[in-house]
Parts: sequence; C-alpha cells; structure tokens
Amino acid sequence: MTNYDSLIFEKNGALASIRLNRPKAANGLNASMARDLRRAAAQCDADTDIKAVLLSAEGKFFCVGGDLKELASHNNDSADMLKRLADDLHAALSTFARMRAPLVVAVNGMAAGAGFSIVAAGDIVVAASGSVFTMAYTKAGLSPDGGSTHYFPRLIGLRRTQDLMLTNRQLSAEEALEWGIVTRIAPDETVDEEARAIAERLSEGPSEAQGFVKALLLNSHDTSLESQMELEARSISQCLRSENGQEGVAAFLEKRAPKFR
Repeated sequence: MTNYDSLIFEKNGALASIRLNRPKAANGLNASMARDLRRAAAQCDADTDIKAVLLSAEGKFFCVGGDLKELASHNNDSADMLKRLADDLHAALSTFARMRAPLVVAVNGMAAGAGFSIVAAGDIVVAASGSVFTMAYTKAGLSPDGGSTHYFPRLIGLRRTQDLMLTNRQLSAEEALEWGIVTRIAPDETVDEEARAIAERLSEGPSEAQGFVKALLLNSHDTSLESQMELEARSISQCLRSENGQEGVAAFLEKRAPKFR
C-alpha cells in the first residue's frame, strides 16, 4: 500500500486499486485529491507489472465534483487554486488514457461535475443501479473540465452533450447505460465486487494488446482511415512479436486457455 492523503492505493499482483477517500465531503475533489490522482496515475503508468487499474470510492457517493466550499475559502486565490487543481486532474486523466493498463471505474451514488468527467475517462464503467449522473458545472456558474468536452461528444454525440452541460439534467444508471456512458449496471451492494472481477480478468490479459486497443481508439477520431489502418497493422505485428502474442496464438491453435505474462 502506498500512502496518499485523499485516496487509498493498493497493488495486488498485476491489479492496482484506487479508492477516492473523502467520504465525509462526498469525495469532493480538492487540491489534495487532484494531486493524489496525478501521483497515483503516474505510479500506475510507470509500474510495468500493473496490467489493470480499478477506480472506485469510499462512502455513499462516487464524487460530487469540485469541493466548492474549500475552494471558496481561499478567497482571492480561488481562481488560481482552481487552475492548479484542474491541471493536476487533467494530468491524471491524460495518464490514465495513455497508460497501457485499462481503467475500470466502479460508480456508486452520485457522480457529478468532475466526478462525472472521471467516469467518462474509464475504459470500462460499472454503475450501481442507484447511481445518478449530472454535469452541474453551469449550475455553479462554471464551465466543464476533466476532459468532459472531449469525451462526451464522442460517447453520446453533440446534442446529448449540450443537453447534459447546459440544462444539468440528471441521468439514472439506466439512462447512462442507454446513452453509452456506462458499460453495465450492477446492484448497489455488488458494484465494487463486479467491477473488481472485471479488473482482475483484465489484469490477467495481454498487456501489449490491451495497450494498443486503448491507443488506437484514443486516436481514431483524429486519424484518416488509411492512417488508422497503418497504425493497426503496425500494432498487430508488434503484438505478434511479443511473448504474449506468441502465447495467445499458440493457445488458440492448441485449443487451450492462454497464460499471458
């Protein structure tokens, strides 16, 4: 276990677990949590033994967004503090997006503001049946952050994104699933367990192939068809050169389960 101020970080074999840990503040994002997320993401990226990351939260809420009460307490320095907080959060989310390990997010309770943005950054998102999602930025006179203006138009289209961000409507877990924001729904009492099971399966997978899946999808909206296919060809050939690629093909031909490194 690594010591952090506002989250719990654990590593079990090839699986890293990050839990937001400000339950008394509904896991509101403050400067400490943003810095911790940046450090934790960098740790996951640098550790080549980590093949999957599970992000969840302590308490009854996933994350209600920025801690506006703490922010307001800084008076004249609040805008500068918010910029630093956003920079740390964005560094964390950029690292999560570009690291090889898939990010599995387990959502309980409310995911609002930056919490909702973090959800959008997950590769696999498991939502509790009672979870609720809302942007809430303009309700506080603020514009969105956390990469939400990048992810949401791609996930759900421009019109639905405008609806979410301008009206601050709330989505149920069922609506979030229908819209394509979450991957699946689990009962409230088992959401962490089901998300962990997925993360554990991914941690046993081929890290090179999973990393290339993430990279190819991340770049696909900004790449021409021909360029994307060239990237696919280079990626699949590099996978085959790897130990895991050789094992995967051999296992397929021998009709057995692969044993990836």
